[in-house]
Amino acid sequence: MRRLFRDNGLTLVLLLLFAASVVGQAATGFAVENAERLTHGRSAMNLASYLGSGAFLSSLFENWESEFLQMWAFVMLTAYLVQRGSPESRKPDEPAPQDRDPALDARKAEAPLPVRLGGLARTLYSHSLGIALFLLFAFSFTMHLFNSARLHADEARLHGETPAGVLGHVGDADFWFESFQNWQSEFLSTAVLIVLAIYLRERGSPESKPVGAPHGRTGSD
Repeated sequence: MRRLFRDNGLTLVLLLLFAASVVGQAATGFAVENAERLTHGRSAMNLASYLGSGAFLSSLFENWESEFLQMWAFVMLTAYLVQRGSPESRKPDEPAPQDRDPALDARKAEAPLPVRLGGLARTLYSHSLGIALFLLFAFSFTMHLFNSARLHADEARLHGETPAGVLGHVGDADFWFESFQNWQSEFLSTAVLIVLAIYLRERGSPESKPVGAPHGRTGSD
């Protein structure tokens, strides 16, 4: 057990924090939703109904969407752009080890299977991180759209209006406001990290340069 935590502690702690946060979101959202329903003379929901509702799922996927977009954009942009002095950037004057042609490692027994197979498998694997993050963003965006449309349809029916439907909701300013309010914070926080890490340090973190490194050194080594 000790070795399991030593080798996977970062992932395990983050997953525990994620689980605690989802439980907190569900509990507080459930209370808020029922308080609002009772205010409008509607019957309270049970927890299972709330967890499957557009209100909960829309807010859940709205946040996932922005996180995966931020990670995908960061991975893709750092493959082509640099910020001199930041540990989050590759070096501007040197080829990055990530640029190494994977075909040169095809005969190594410890190389990942797609690298050894070559062809399309190797090409797709060469971009698999970006592809996976984009697909996670696309899935979250779609789920946010679908459940946001459900939520707005419920509100429309409550006020005696005709629901717009999913396609109609795509052009709704409310939906894009939900997305953009999260996207802007993700891009800002990433830019702030990149710039602050040029001048500030956190000893022991791989996201920081060594404490004694000059400000102009690029990369974390």
